[in-house]
Amino acid sequence: MSSSITITLPDGSQQQVSAGTRPLDIAKSISPRLANDAIVARVNGNLFDLTRPLEESASVEILTTKSPEALQVYRHSTAHLLAAAVLELFPETKLGIGPPTENGFYYDFQRDAKFTPEDLERIEAKMREIQARNLPFDRVLTPKPAGLEKYKDDWMKRELIEERAGDVFSEYTLGPNFIDFCRGPHVSSTEKLKAFRLLSIAGAYWKGDEHNPQLQRIYGTAFFTQKELDDYLHRLEEAKKRDHRKLGQELDLFSIQELAGPGLIFFHPKGGAVRKIIEDWMRDQYLKRGYSLVYTPHVARHDLWKTSGHAGYYSENMFTPMELEDAEYQLKPMNCPFHILIYRDRQRSYRDLPVRLGELGTVYRYERSGVVHGLLRVRGFTQDDAHIFCTPEQIEDEVVSCLQFAIDTLNTFGFTSYEAELSTWDKGASGKYDGSPEQWQIGENALQRAVERVGMKVKVAPDEAAFYGPKIDVKLVDAIGRLWQLSTVQFDFTLPRRFGLEYIGEDGKAHQPLMVHRALYGSIERFFGILIEHYAGAFPVWLAPVQAIVLPITDKQTGYAREVKNRLGDLGIRAELDDRSEKVNLKIRDAQVQKIPFMLVVGAREAESGQVSVRNRKAGDQGVTSLEAFIERLSGLIASKSLAE
Repeated sequence: MSSSITITLPDGSQQQVSAGTRPLDIAKSISPRLANDAIVARVNGNLFDLTRPLEESASVEILTTKSPEALQVYRHSTAHLLAAAVLELFPETKLGIGPPTENGFYYDFQRDAKFTPEDLERIEAKMREIQARNLPFDRVLTPKPAGLEKYKDDWMKRELIEERAGDVFSEYTLGPNFIDFCRGPHVSSTEKLKAFRLLSIAGAYWKGDEHNPQLQRIYGTAFFTQKELDDYLHRLEEAKKRDHRKLGQELDLFSIQELAGPGLIFFHPKGGAVRKIIEDWMRDQYLKRGYSLVYTPHVARHDLWKTSGHAGYYSENMFTPMELEDAEYQLKPMNCPFHILIYRDRQRSYRDLPVRLGELGTVYRYERSGVVHGLLRVRGFTQDDAHIFCTPEQIEDEVVSCLQFAIDTLNTFGFTSYEAELSTWDKGASGKYDGSPEQWQIGENALQRAVERVGMKVKVAPDEAAFYGPKIDVKLVDAIGRLWQLSTVQFDFTLPRRFGLEYIGEDGKAHQPLMVHRALYGSIERFFGILIEHYAGAFPVWLAPVQAIVLPITDKQTGYAREVKNRLGDLGIRAELDDRSEKVNLKIRDAQVQKIPFMLVVGAREAESGQVSVRNRKAGDQGVTSLEAFIERLSGLIASKSLAE
């Protein structure tokens, strides 16, 4: 007779059940609907298959389609369904790994022949065929020696088992012909997998290491309902239209030159105009908010990076040092050590603090060519970097100012929705964090109080802090609902100590200042890319590289059109003249393609009366008005940084 165990449910109630009872049985005892909606169980804090027997007393929570963790399990199971379909169609294929991701899943495969788009369609059809068989995901326990023997001809699985498996490890079957080394958990059967789609094929190195063999990766996505899937696919299509790489080329904003190398951005004149506006706004804000502008070199002796610690913990992201006659020099991956040297250059009193040093400083980081991505991940980029040196009494107010600055930046550029995350340490359990418990308490408390003071909703992320201190990351939500990591405010207990920073306090003694790292755009390049995608290239008037274009109807009006263009230019309005001997409708169409906010059409009547016929890229024809009235309107939109037109 089986022994009895105690199950504690989330509401605190308890059930006495036989050992070997499954979480699915518990769900059925609570409600048939719960059992139907169940995806996975949380048992003593760990995720369990619904069909995995419970052998001892435990707290049990049934997770349904409302749980983000359940969605990850659902997507992981769909990745296994993908692998099973590939093996049925292409049995010579070897399996890599197939994890869930933020937006779906992927699986890596080793196969001599290349997968084609037509193969993708066949594989997805086979997945639906297997799904309809209602096959169970069964967990099988295998001793490690037996597993290594079984996979002796499968180098990837053997390597994974050697690295990750315990003395006994789990595998999952899907029908009689598929088994895969996997920690799980999974949904109970393929019947649960209702809505999925394969998306693309890409190359991927085994374990992400370019020195390892290259595999083929198939990406897909899965949702609990077809509507959620359809909505996501619609957003993907919208994202393709907004792709900053495509729009950057079409609008002549920037390029990446093969001869120069990947991850290095060339801003063209129109992109340069937008970049100047972004940079000028930030520098003006620095000065208004009590920052001092500094400029620092692009290289420094390698010894500086040894002192800062970057040569040790960040070396894989740094370019190889250059050997000069006096020492090795290193392209800077960060601006912070340079600002520290400026602070340290003279003795500071508590009366001098806070010292706020701001720079739009270009840094260089070694990113693998396989991960660089347009403007969003590059090798050379410019950070709106600032570092604040202050006393413990000043720190909270400084963080509040940084957060308010971040909010103002988002609002100015048209982002009204954002999320924030407060990353904290593990209270010293792992030993991977620097600083004393007292310093961490000061830092975390100051950040928590600061977000409360600015009314910012924040999610706490335990054990996600930087090794040198806690931080707040702000993520904006763009026009199609995507999250982008943007602003960050970070404490640093390490660098002030490494560089021996001091200030003389009221007591006449030397004290170590607190230091805050702060970047609001993140980088100019990435922020520019986000802006392109958020606005689909149709920047608001104040940001548009060309704010108005003058279109003469015939060559006879070219002289007056040039006068209009020059008048706008004299007032600082970015205007162009299209004096091609083409029909005006073609000129209007080309201006629309270039997403120019205003088109000023001038014919004989306008030239004679000193007027312009105004056409807006969104509203179309807006009628004839005097040039001065148009200038007043446009100048108002620019000065107010309006999103309206």
